Amino acid sequence: MAREKIKIKKIDNLTARQVTFSKRRRGLFKKAEELSVLCDAEVALIIFSATGKLFEFASSSMKDMLGRYNLHSNKLDQPSLELQGERIMNEISSLETKRAQLQEENKLLKEKLVSFFKGKRLALVDSEIATQEEGMSSQSVNNVYSCSSGPPLEDDSSDTSLKLGLPFS
Repeated sequence: MAREKIKIKKIDNLTARQVTFSKRRRGLFKKAEELSVLCDAEVALIIFSATGKLFEFASSSMKDMLGRYNLHSNKLDQPSLELQGERIMNEISSLETKRAQLQEENKLLKEKLVSFFKGKRLALVDSEIATQEEGMSSQSVNNVYSCSSGPPLEDDSSDTSLKLGLPFS
């Protein structure tokens, strides 16, 4: 007499569910042990019940097998050395292209700056551009421009200690 096929769905009756869990867990452990013995395979099986209880089977040390699993899974997560090298070379290439574009843009901006300040300030602009090429930031150059024409008209330099942050006398 053949067994009747059952539908695989959650068992509603709590007692029947617990009985089925216990029987199937024992069957699963038996199959894991048979696989280990017949095929000389290292098998580890971890089961948590609905109540959170732990059931485990290991053909050798569970701790050692989990360590091997973690080591193996970390290798799968990391891309190969060739892929990493290729990605790095692509990044270097794109950065070199970007650097060339920025240098060209900087050159065009310098030319615009020189043409903007024709006349009496031309010598000042050329010296500032040379200074900027030696490592000064554009902010420093802007500060030189704003200071080269003297203090602003609304600047009242009568109380220098407040502007310099010096303590009151």
